[in-house]
Amino acid sequence: MRLLSMASEILPLGALFIGTHYGSIFIGASASVVTAGIVVLITRLTEQRWAHFAVFSVLVSCLFTACALIFGDSLFIKIQPSLFNGLFALILLAGWFRNIAMMKLFFGAQFSLTERTWLTLSGRWGWFFLSLVIANEWAWRSLTDTGWVNFKIFVVTPITALFMLAQLPITLRGRIQDNPDR
Repeated sequence: MRLLSMASEILPLGALFIGTHYGSIFIGASASVVTAGIVVLITRLTEQRWAHFAVFSVLVSCLFTACALIFGDSLFIKIQPSLFNGLFALILLAGWFRNIAMMKLFFGAQFSLTERTWLTLSGRWGWFFLSLVIANEWAWRSLTDTGWVNFKIFVVTPITALFMLAQLPITLRGRIQDNPDR
């Protein structure tokens, strides 16, 4: 399951990179959406469940890619991360400011963490998503289509992975044990 989860993130990015570098950002985005759709279907077949967030993400990506193709404007492809990350930042930070751990709503079924840990992670991820919005807004305004794709793959992706790893200690410390006597 973890390999499939990693594939769901890496394969569409690989398709975006290859399609853009051997064709155009339109080909790359289309290849990315198709690849992500295939991964969602494979997830459905292997796990006997729909990954709702992934399905939502693919549908939105498909919509923005279709708009980019119809209007011949790559802006639709490049603003999508700002809209996604902005929405998550808004949800997480609005909850955080109200002392509500919104991360628990998204990942509570996968992780059993203390309320304090959920709240801390909600705040950290909210601010991180907001920083990604700012970075993406700079990137699509300043870089060529290929430059934007390179920024997304070779800057944003590693920074996101490092940020995720940096959250591991608090996540491990904040776990609720099923049986503390073990």
